[in-house]
Amino acid sequence: MMRVLILGGTGDAAELAAKVATIQGLEAITSLAGRTREPSVPLGDLRVGGFGGVAGLASYLRAMQIDLLIDATHPFATQISFNAGDAASEVGVPRLMLIRPPWEKESGDRWIEVDSVEAAAASVANQAQRVFLTVGRQELAAFAHLDKIWFLMRMIDPPTNDALVPPGMILCDRGPFTLNNERQILIHNKIDTIVSKNSGGDATKPKIIAARELGVKVVMVSRPAIPPGEQVTDVDGALAWLFDKLRD
Repeated sequence: MMRVLILGGTGDAAELAAKVATIQGLEAITSLAGRTREPSVPLGDLRVGGFGGVAGLASYLRAMQIDLLIDATHPFATQISFNAGDAASEVGVPRLMLIRPPWEKESGDRWIEVDSVEAAAASVANQAQRVFLTVGRQELAAFAHLDKIWFLMRMIDPPTNDALVPPGMILCDRGPFTLNNERQILIHNKIDTIVSKNSGGDATKPKIIAARELGVKVVMVSRPAIPPGEQVTDVDGALAWLFDKLRD
């Protein structure tokens, strides 16, 4: 029996865990960071919480006798990805990164591409009136000083009571979202600008399509750098990698 640790938090990770559960000779443990209060629970064994840096993750890999590591975390969760690369190298565990492709700008898109959430906040200052903010609750503080803009802020969990939050309305919801849903949000709330991270994938892409249809500007935060290592772009690629390791 080979044991694989899946660093999760994405729909791809949950799908992968469900498929691994059907593979004979393979046991999966999914690890979630614990930032979402009521996460979607994947099939198989689950652990929640941080590891305590590279040393903590390396210790966990040894203690749990992990044979394989798949990093299927969010494209913007780079700290855990770098930690995973260092820990896997230290312990000698083969590692794979499952990274869905970013969205690509298409004809009709009105994108302003920036390198950080702080740059996105600077971009909308004095240039937007009603913003659909979809960067997650941990990034709200970067926009809190923009008191002349109304924000519709969508996130899975509400911010804490002491969080710095820009003026506007909180919308707690979880994808996947439909194109009709996103279109209605933009129209009903008279949105002139969307702020989004370039997460890729299908679950939240409809807002990008709706913006294109309606001529709404999108401030798109580019992905940060990722560590070197073997990569695949989808669950099928990760499964193929696992089957190769099982045959070794």
